[in-house]
Amino acid sequence: MNLLWLVAGGIGLGFIIGYIAYFCERFIDDGSLEIVVSLIVPYVAYLTAEQLHCSGVICVVTCGLFLSRRSASFLTPQARIQINASWAALDFVLNGLVFLLIGLQLPYILPGIKGYGTGTLALDGLLFSLVLIGLRLLWVFPSAAFAVFFRRKVLHQQVPAPSAKSVFLVGWTGMRGVVSLAAALSLPYTLSNGQPFAQRNLILFLTFSIIFVTLVLQGLSLPPIIRALGLTGSQEEEHEELTARRILLRHALASLQEQRSICSEEDRHDLDDLIHIYEDRLEAIRDPSTGPATPTTLSHARRVRLQLGALSVERASLLDLRDRGLVSDDVLRRLEYELDLDETRFADRT
Repeated sequence: MNLLWLVAGGIGLGFIIGYIAYFCERFIDDGSLEIVVSLIVPYVAYLTAEQLHCSGVICVVTCGLFLSRRSASFLTPQARIQINASWAALDFVLNGLVFLLIGLQLPYILPGIKGYGTGTLALDGLLFSLVLIGLRLLWVFPSAAFAVFFRRKVLHQQVPAPSAKSVFLVGWTGMRGVVSLAAALSLPYTLSNGQPFAQRNLILFLTFSIIFVTLVLQGLSLPPIIRALGLTGSQEEEHEELTARRILLRHALASLQEQRSICSEEDRHDLDDLIHIYEDRLEAIRDPSTGPATPTTLSHARRVRLQLGALSVERASLLDLRDRGLVSDDVLRRLEYELDLDETRFADRT
């Protein structure tokens, strides 16, 4: 019963806190405030769950998944760019602190493990890691099949079944890290009867072992395994992206053409320009069903390189204006931000 409340209570409380945060987020449109809220909400979720004797880790994960699913409806584009950049830096720092924490904790944990020699501990850690890796590999195949079945029969989505190589790669990339460590460190030092939790240090050591084996050993093995399986490029993902791009452009074109039929003469020229731009972008993206790259696709790649070259000229001109004192820092930052957005949009398409 306690385990059921630990898990179910954490999930339910995560949804409740996530919905409250979602309701409040809709009234915030400032990027700085959004970043602060995104930092505070996980702590609120964790501490609330712990006070109610639920799983704080499960509560935070559930709350995060809930808000991530709905973030597109309450985050402004500017706030989303700022938050993604802030969390990327924070994620890098926190992962570094995790490994630092592991290094600082091990000298205190190892002496607290009684009845095990150093060789025995190392062997147990390796075996424990191999068992978890094997269990994940066994689990991902039926779970992938169930996911495809559910999406086809229940959600009525026409999705292709993933290849066995892709499923194996998903299973092999099941690396442990911050969440596993947080769950292990949340174990109490004493039991409910006041007796010391005798196996806490052993559990922590096994957790450190699985983190090391999965992140270091599995991580280093990924490049050769990916090349051996022939999965260096994801055709399914490319197909999905190109299909989505064409649908978005077609819908935008339909909307512009509808506006053109009812607009004034003054607006018609601007709409014609926009329609021409969207038609050009749509023509440049090949239909995924046509197979290999077409001359149109290659022409699109050349056009992207030309656009990047033009942006670099704009950037150099802007810096020259700044150096000559013809623009203020505020104007520089605004124009530089626009150039950064444009260059980011094209950078991954060369």
